[in-house]
Amino acid sequence: MTDYVPPKVWSPDTKSGGRFANINRPVAGPTHEKVLPVGRHPLQLYSLGTPNGVKVTVMLEELLALGHRGAEYDAWLINIGEGEQFGSGFVEVNPNSKIPALMDHSTAPPTRVFESGAILLYLAEKFGAFLPTDPAKRAECLSWLFWQMGSAPYLGGGFGHFYAYAPVKIEYCIDRFAMEVKRQLDVLDRHLAEHRYMAGDEYTIADVAIWPWYGALAAGHLYDAAEFLQTASYAHVNRWSSEVAERPAVKRGRMVNRAFGRPESQLRERHDAGDFETRTQDKLEPGERP
Repeated sequence: MTDYVPPKVWSPDTKSGGRFANINRPVAGPTHEKVLPVGRHPLQLYSLGTPNGVKVTVMLEELLALGHRGAEYDAWLINIGEGEQFGSGFVEVNPNSKIPALMDHSTAPPTRVFESGAILLYLAEKFGAFLPTDPAKRAECLSWLFWQMGSAPYLGGGFGHFYAYAPVKIEYCIDRFAMEVKRQLDVLDRHLAEHRYMAGDEYTIADVAIWPWYGALAAGHLYDAAEFLQTASYAHVNRWSSEVAERPAVKRGRMVNRAFGRPESQLRERHDAGDFETRTQDKLEPGERP
C-alpha cells in the first residue's frame, strides 16, 4: 500500500467510491425543492428503518402500548440512498440532513425535533414515560442515552463503514474500529451482568436507544459481523438483547420505515395501527408500494 500524503488543502475526491459516494458532499443545505407530506396525526415522523430510525418508531409504539393516544403518528419513508434527506422540506426540519426527524403539530407553532436522542428525550418528557423521575435514576438513564449517542458513530461510521461499505478493505481501519466496538460491547456486558436494563430494573429510553445498535449487532443483524466480532461471547448483552426484542412494541417498531429484508417485515409507511396487518410490502399491489 502506498502511503497517503495529505495535500496542504483538502478537496473531495468524487471518484473515491463506496456505497454512499453518490450522496456524500462537503456542504449542507438542500439540493432540491420538495415539500414534506403531513398526515392526520399530531406527530409526523420522517425516517428510515436504520438503527437510528428504529429508536424513534420503537419509542412511539411503546408509548401507544401504554395507552398514550397522543403518541399516534404518521411515519413517512425518507430514502437516504436517493438523497431525499436533502429535500428542502426535510432540511427545514433537520438542517443536518440526517434521519430521523420529527414534527409535533400538537404545539403552536409546530415543534421540530431532530437527532434521535433528542427525539427520545422530547417524547419521554412530553408523555412522562420511560424516563425515571428519581434524580439519581434519571441521571443514570441519561448517562447511558448519551453514551450511545457518543459511542455508536464508532460502530456505524467507523467499524461498519470500513468493514462492510468501504470500496477497499483497509486492515488498520478495520482493526482500529473492531477494537473499539469490542471494548464497547464489554462495557455493556459488564454493566448488564448486574442490571436487568441499562438504568436498572426499569426499561427506559436508554434501552430504546442502545438496543437497535448493540442489540442488533449482538444478534447478528448488523454488518454480518457477529462471527468476526464474536458477539456470542457477550452473554449478558445477548440476554438483554433477547428480552428487549420480545417486547411487542419493539417488534412493531422494527417494521416501520423498513425498506429492506423480508417483504412481510417492511411497513414502509405507517399511518394507522392497523397498517401492520394490512400494509406490509407483501400485502400491497405493485402500484401501491411506497
